Amino acid sequence: MMVVAFGSFIIQGLNFGIDFQGGTSIRTESAQEVDVAAYRAALEPLELGDVSITEVFDVNFDEDQNVAMVRIQAQEGDERIATETIQAIQFALAAMLESQTIIDVDLQGAAPDAVIAAAQRTLPTITQLDTNSDVTLALPFGTSLEQVDAVEDAVTNAATVQSTQRSFDNISFPSVESVGPKVSGELINTAIIAVALAVLAILGYIWLRFEWQFAVGAVLALTHDVILTIGIFSELQIKFDLAIIAALLTIVGYSINDTVIVFDRVRENLRKYKKKDLKEVLNLSINETLSRTIMTSVTTLLALISLFVLGGDVIRGFVFAMIWGVLIGTYSSIFVASALLLVLGVKRDWSKKDPAAGTRYGHIDT
Repeated sequence: MMVVAFGSFIIQGLNFGIDFQGGTSIRTESAQEVDVAAYRAALEPLELGDVSITEVFDVNFDEDQNVAMVRIQAQEGDERIATETIQAIQFALAAMLESQTIIDVDLQGAAPDAVIAAAQRTLPTITQLDTNSDVTLALPFGTSLEQVDAVEDAVTNAATVQSTQRSFDNISFPSVESVGPKVSGELINTAIIAVALAVLAILGYIWLRFEWQFAVGAVLALTHDVILTIGIFSELQIKFDLAIIAALLTIVGYSINDTVIVFDRVRENLRKYKKKDLKEVLNLSINETLSRTIMTSVTTLLALISLFVLGGDVIRGFVFAMIWGVLIGTYSSIFVASALLLVLGVKRDWSKKDPAAGTRYGHIDT
C-alpha cells in the first residue's frame, strides 16, 4: 500500500486546493439547476485563465438547493485577487441567471429619502424593497456593472452611509476564498514544517518516556500513516487543502496515543515476564490492550461517519481523512509499531543498562 501511495503521489500528484495552488474559490447557491457550460460561457468574456466549475451534491441539500464551486487560477502578477474582479465574477454569474441586483444600504442616521432619491436619479428604474435594513434597493435585470457602481457612488455621496452590500435575488455566494501565489507557496512550506515538527516532537517524547527503539518504531508507524493518507488523496484526487493538513496532524496525535498505550503495556510485561520471548510479550501486550483499542476506534468512527453523512460537503474532505486515518492508525499501532519493535529489539532488565539493546538480530547473518 505504501508503494502504491508513493507511486500515485509521484505520477499523479495531489489535487491542491486554493490554499496551496493560489487563486479564487467561489461557492454559488441557487434554486436553478447548475449548468456548467452556461457558467463557463458567462465567465469566458472576463478572460480569467484556467476556470474549473463543479457541481456539488449532498444528501442534505433541499430539492431547490443547487450548489457549484467555481475555482479560478491565481492571476499573474497579483498577490491577491482584486475585489473588483470578484464582483465582476459574481455579477456575470448572476446576469447569466437573469438575476436582479440588490443593494443593502446601512445608514448612519441619514434620511432614507435622500438615499432613494439619489439612487433613482442615477437609475430611474430602481425600486425599494421592504426589509429590515435601513434601505434596500432592487436594480432590474439588465443593469450593467458600471450602472451598479454608479448607484453605489451616488448613494454614498448623498448621505452618511456606513456601508453598502451587494446581493442577488436568485443566486447567492456563501463563501469566497482568495489566496495569492506567494501566500500559497508559503502555506505549502509551512504545512510541511508543521507535520515534520509534530513527528520530531513525538520522537523526542517517546524517546524520553521509553527507549530509542520505542521512539523509532512509533515514528516509523506514524510515517506509514501519513504516507498512506496522502496516497489515498492522490489516488482518488480529492481536494488537498489546509483542512487536510489539520486532519493529518490530528491523525498523528490519535495514532501515537494508541501506540503509547500498547508500548506502555509492553514495558510492563517486559518487567513482569523477564524470560518470555519478546515476540510472546508483544503478542500478550497487544491482546491485553486490543479491546480498549477497538472500542476507542469504533466509537470515534461512529462520530466521524455521522459527520461524513450529515455534515455537508464543506467538511467532507476533512472527515474522510479522519476516517481513513483512524483505520490506518489503529492498524499501524497493532501491527506496524509492534513489529518494528520486534525487529529493533529492546532491553529486558529495566533496572540496569543493557549493552545488547537494539542489537537483538545483530548475529542474523553469521
